[in-house]
Amino acid sequence: MVCGAVYICIICLKQTSSVTKIKFHNIQVIERPSADHSNIVTKLEAQVHYPKPETFSRGECSQNPVRFFAILSMPRSGSGWFETLLNSHINVSSNGEIFSATRRKNLSTIVQTLDKVYNLDWFSSASKNECSAAVGFKWMLNQGLLKHHREIVEYFNRRSVSAIFLFRRNLLRRMVSVLANSHDRNYAKLLNGTHKSHVHSQEEAKALSSYKPIIKSTSLISDLKEVEMTVLKALEYFNSTRHMVVFYEDLVTNHTKLKDVQDFLGLPQMELTSRQVKIHKGSLSDFVKNWDDVNKILHGTEYESFLRADY
Repeated sequence: MVCGAVYICIICLKQTSSVTKIKFHNIQVIERPSADHSNIVTKLEAQVHYPKPETFSRGECSQNPVRFFAILSMPRSGSGWFETLLNSHINVSSNGEIFSATRRKNLSTIVQTLDKVYNLDWFSSASKNECSAAVGFKWMLNQGLLKHHREIVEYFNRRSVSAIFLFRRNLLRRMVSVLANSHDRNYAKLLNGTHKSHVHSQEEAKALSSYKPIIKSTSLISDLKEVEMTVLKALEYFNSTRHMVVFYEDLVTNHTKLKDVQDFLGLPQMELTSRQVKIHKGSLSDFVKNWDDVNKILHGTEYESFLRADY
């Protein structure tokens, strides 16, 4: 009986591992908590807010409904570009990464910051506060989000905050971007002695992509798995919220995904644009110094497709 139980557990673990891999690579858009159309309409109506800011009067827009959202992502996953697309919509205010170390030092400061944003009392270059139809910000998973996930999920559900998860399927490309960006920020500053995480010209993109990082091949697979598990953990934690999952690669190759996002936020459809230019464009082998080592390590593994994908 003991042997049988152990065997069953091993089979279950193998099945769980397969499901986990499928979830990460194939998940498209998830909307919670109901698949029933009538319930979704009810939930959308319930998500409408009429904020009364303390710092200004909304005037004639005071009766305009506002929906709350948060972009939940990881560094170098396309969230900066995605946010500029959203902010090109006349009715959207997405206020960037607001959770600095001081604002996420404890749960109390986190809640105070959230309240300020959703009360329209947060001011940034993206603010269209008076007549905003959707207001939100970017929140990286490592900025207190997972640490306080229970309380944040409760806050999101209580205040009807919609979560937009944005991730990259190709975690190897994300790794190259993380390493190159870190090197430029801490050492190189290739653009006339200044560091830029995002650029608006092909010349700047070419300058930044000239640095070829060395990837630590001995821990490469375990590093990729760690990122993958972090993503899955976040999806599990926030499963009860109203949310959707978007992949960077899909936004690049399929522009209808932006229509899905606008529908999710209850926005009138607009053509969304951004001035940002992709830095590492083309074959990944051109941007990694020890490419042969990386190719050898990933060949024949579940991550082999990362070697060939353009995005």
